Order: sequence, then structure tokens, then C-alpha cells
Amino acid sequence: MLTIGKLSQAAGVKVPTIRYYEQIGLLPEADRSSGNQRLYGQKTLERLCFVRHARDLGFPLDAIRELLRLADQPDMPCASADEIARRQLIAVKERIQRLQALQTELQRMVAQCAHGTISDCRVIDVLGNHDLCLHADHGH
Repeated sequence: MLTIGKLSQAAGVKVPTIRYYEQIGLLPEADRSSGNQRLYGQKTLERLCFVRHARDLGFPLDAIRELLRLADQPDMPCASADEIARRQLIAVKERIQRLQALQTELQRMVAQCAHGTISDCRVIDVLGNHDLCLHADHGH
């Protein structure tokens, strides 16, 4: 059995995050020692690593909850898991497109800077007037 500190180290997840995941039902409630210390088994460590990896891949908590539910039913077809991953892939592609537009806009702002005074600063002008942006829809 692992204490919460050892579980934290083993999974690479901070203690408050572990407590939060317990609170929202992503992890089962921990067993308690006679001294009321939380104790976790190997299955909880594996589940926590699953959640951490899914978070690293950007999955939202609701999708992770659904993936965990599916993982608990190993004989089920994997079409639902595939669909969740497909939705995440689409979201990542959309995020990449927005980030590329932001990169272009920031490069343009910096390149247009005449290195004069703040009153002439293109960066300040663009940040103060969204209509000056090349991609007026970024970030919205």
C-alpha cells in the first residue's frame, strides 16, 4: 500500500490533485490506516497514471471519466473510446490552427515595431485596437 506522498511520487501527480481526483470521482476513495492516513493500492496507481497521461494529452475531465468507465469494461467494443480520441484530435488540430494564427499575428506585430517610443509602438496599438489584427477572430 502506498501513502498519498508515495502515490504522488510514483505517478508524478501533486498531492492536492490526487485529493481533487478523489473528490470528483476519478479515483476511488482511499482506504485509511489506523492513524487515518490515506492508503492506495496498485490499481489506484495505475488509474492515476491513466488520468495523468490522458491529461497530458489534453483530454478534458469528462472525457477521462468516460474513458475510465470504458476501461472498467474490457469486453466492450472500443468504438466509444475511438470516438472520444477522435474528438480530442479535432480539438487539438483546431487549437494548433489558432496558435499558428496567434504566432503569425505576434510576428507581424514585432516586425512592424519601429523601436521608437511607446506612443508609436505597433504592439501597443494592436493590443489596444483589435481591428488592427490580421486575424480578427483569434482568441474568440
